[in-house]
Amino acid sequence: MVKRIKEAEVSSSKVLEQLRGKHVLITGTTGFLGKVVLEKLIRAVPDIGGIHLLIRGNKQHPDARGRFLEEIATSSVFDRLRQENSEAFEAFLEERLHCVTGEVTEPDFGLPPEAFRNLAGGIDAVINSAASVNFREELDKALTINTLCLNNIAELARQNPFLSVVQVSTCYVNGKNSGQVTESVIKPAGAEIPRSQAGYYEIEELVRVLNDSIADLRSRYTGKSLDRKLVDLGMREANRYGWSDTYTFTKWLGEQLLLKALNGRAFTIVRPSIIESALEEPAPGWIEGVKVADAIILAYAREKVTLFPGKRSGIVDVIPVDLVANTIILAVAEALDEAPRSRIYQCCSGSSNPVSVGEFIDHLMAEAKTNYAAYEKLFYRRPVKPFIAVNRTLFDALVGGARIPLSLTSRLMGALGRGSEFKVLQNLDTTRSLASIFGFYTAPDYIFHNDDLLALAARMGEVDKALFPVDAGLIDWAVYLRKIHLAGLNRYALKAKKARAPRGIRGRKKAA
Repeated sequence: MVKRIKEAEVSSSKVLEQLRGKHVLITGTTGFLGKVVLEKLIRAVPDIGGIHLLIRGNKQHPDARGRFLEEIATSSVFDRLRQENSEAFEAFLEERLHCVTGEVTEPDFGLPPEAFRNLAGGIDAVINSAASVNFREELDKALTINTLCLNNIAELARQNPFLSVVQVSTCYVNGKNSGQVTESVIKPAGAEIPRSQAGYYEIEELVRVLNDSIADLRSRYTGKSLDRKLVDLGMREANRYGWSDTYTFTKWLGEQLLLKALNGRAFTIVRPSIIESALEEPAPGWIEGVKVADAIILAYAREKVTLFPGKRSGIVDVIPVDLVANTIILAVAEALDEAPRSRIYQCCSGSSNPVSVGEFIDHLMAEAKTNYAAYEKLFYRRPVKPFIAVNRTLFDALVGGARIPLSLTSRLMGALGRGSEFKVLQNLDTTRSLASIFGFYTAPDYIFHNDDLLALAARMGEVDKALFPVDAGLIDWAVYLRKIHLAGLNRYALKAKKARAPRGIRGRKKAA
C-alpha cells in the first residue's frame, strides 16, 4: 500500500522535480484510465505547470471546456480532491487546466496550423491514452483511432523536437505468442511482416492492403451489412497475422508506426495488462463501467453463465488502474530527464505476483457464497450454481451440443404460444457471446514480465516508489478481488435494480 510521505521527503522526489513547471497534454481523458492519470497529476504533482486536455466536442457540448466541466469534472474520480481541498481543486481547473477542442483522428487534431504549432510548442510531454478498446470493432474504425491517428502524435513531436511522447498500448499486443513476454518489440505470431534493422516492423504496405480491403467492402455493402463485414474483416486479418482480435492487432500496428516515426526521440510505450479497479487511489475499488473481467463476473452474478472456456492453471494478468497511472507518470518523468530514446514498460502482475484463473474464480465464488448481500447491485440473490472453467474443445462441444435441442424445443413452444424462448437458451447465447470475445484471455499460455518497469521504479528511489507505486507485489489478491474489486463494481459501476411493478398493475398498464 502507498505510504504517507512527509513534507520534508517530497523534496527528494525525482518525479516531482522533473514535472515541476512542465506542461503535459493528455488525450483520452473521457476514458477510465485517462481520468485516473489526470486525477493523480492534479493531486500528487502540485507544482506541475499545466495540464492540457484534447477533447472532442459533441452535440451537447461542442466546446472542450464545456464538455470537460459537464462530463469529466463531475466524475466521482475527483471526489477525493474535492473532499481534501475543494478550493484548491477548483483553482487548479481554472488556472492550470487547459482544454483544447480537437479530434485526435483528424490531421493536426482538426486545429488551424498556427494553433497546432502553438500547442506543440507549449507542451513538454504528451500522454496518448485515446483508443478504441472494442475487441470486435469495425476494422476501419479500429485502424483509424488505434493506428493511423498516431501520425498526428508524431507530427506534434516533429513540431517540437524536445517533446516527450508516452503511448499507452496493451500487453496483449503479444497476440498468440506463447511463453515469457518481455518489454520489447513483439514479433507477429502469424503471417510474416518485414522488420527493419532498427527493430520495428514495416507496416506501410500492410496498412495499404487493409485499406484496399476496407474500400472494397464499402463499394459492395452499406448499413449494418457493411458494419458486420468490417468486423469480420478485422477479426480475419487479426487472426491471419497472429492476434486474437482487432483491438490488439491495431494497437500493435500503432506501436510500429510510432517506433519508426519517433526513432531516436524521447518515446515510451506503456503496456498495461487487463486494467481493473483501483487498489488504493483515488479510492479503493474506484472503477468506471464494466471492464474485461467484469463482464464475466456480472454474467455469473446474474446466473447467466456457469461454464466458461479457461485454463485454471493459467495466469490471468489483472492490474489495478492506479498502478497503471503511476507507471505512465514515472515514464513521463524519466523521458523528461534522460537521454532521448525508445523505451517499453509493461505494467502487469503475471511475473511478480501471479494469480491463476482458478484462484481468481475461487475468490469470487467464495465471496459470492458468504457475502453476496453486501453487493446488492451485483448479486440479486445468492448464486447457487458454480462457475466452472473447462478447456475450449469441451466447452464448444457442451454448449454447441446443448443449444441445438434447446433451440428446436424453444421454437416448438413458441408455436404453441407458450413463450418465445427458454431462459436456458438465452443464457447459452450469453455464454457463447462472452466466450467468443474474452475466451482468449481466460486460457493464457504466456507470462508478462515487467523487470524494466521495476528497475525504473528502483532508480526513481524510495520516495517515488511510495508516491507512485507500480509494483503488483503490493496486491493481496484475496483482499483485492473479494473486498476491493467487488465493492468497487457494486458502488461505482452498477446501477440499482429497478423495482418491478406488481403483476396486476403491469397487466392493467398493458391493457390501457
